[in-house]
Amino acid sequence: MARRPSPSSQHPPSVPQDGDGDTPRYRAPALEKGLDILELLARESRPLTAVAIGERLGRSTSELFRMIQVLEYRGFIRQAREGGGYVPTERLFALGMEQPPVKSLLETALPVMRDLSRRIGQSCHLTMRSGGDIVVVARIESSEQIGFSVRIGHRRPMLESNSAVVHFAFLDDFDRQHWLAQAEASEGARLQEFRARAERVRLRGFEKAKSSFTPGITDLAAPILRGTSAAAVLTVPFVQTYGEQMPIDTVVRHLRAATAEISAALLLADHRV
Repeated sequence: MARRPSPSSQHPPSVPQDGDGDTPRYRAPALEKGLDILELLARESRPLTAVAIGERLGRSTSELFRMIQVLEYRGFIRQAREGGGYVPTERLFALGMEQPPVKSLLETALPVMRDLSRRIGQSCHLTMRSGGDIVVVARIESSEQIGFSVRIGHRRPMLESNSAVVHFAFLDDFDRQHWLAQAEASEGARLQEFRARAERVRLRGFEKAKSSFTPGITDLAAPILRGTSAAAVLTVPFVQTYGEQMPIDTVVRHLRAATAEISAALLLADHRV
């Protein structure tokens, strides 16, 4: 009989729970180890060696060796080009993008995003929720000589993202609570300020705020709605340059018109299904 692995606070169960919510109904130790490795590498900004992965997860290197080898063979992780450990590939992200709701959102949004970028002379990108983070799922670069773009797959924790404030502002109460639980955010002053910002954004309909990540960038963000709840957020990282350019308040108007167009197209498509 296989020995049941001892529970660990570092490995929260991700399978159906029994009535008391404390004990997993089913266990798949090998699968859980693989998922733990993927989740750990997705959160890290630097490559991790097999030894470092074992230390972070509270497991021996030999225990994880076959999991790491299989994940690398199947293309979910790879050795960092600069060496020094493993990093996640885009394979898992690409699989997520093939889900019908996400795929239809991208197919609807991308033509509008291209037109928006051309008209305003700025780049734009689309973000969605992923666990407790916000992640970039599409982008259109500026046709101008100077612009600012964010790579697809880039993610930021909820409390550190202007786009996340907009997304949170236009979620229903159930989705808000679910996201807060995934974000691992404590009920502190920082979270209270985030919620207060979200309420102001909901009344205003958009966000206009200095980037918390890159100096000199003003994030302009507006929600894309699917029904009454936010499915994504469209953001323009506005770059102020010398010479002639569209005023920032005019860019906001074009941005809001673009998100309204995408939202209306999604509503029409959903009604046809």
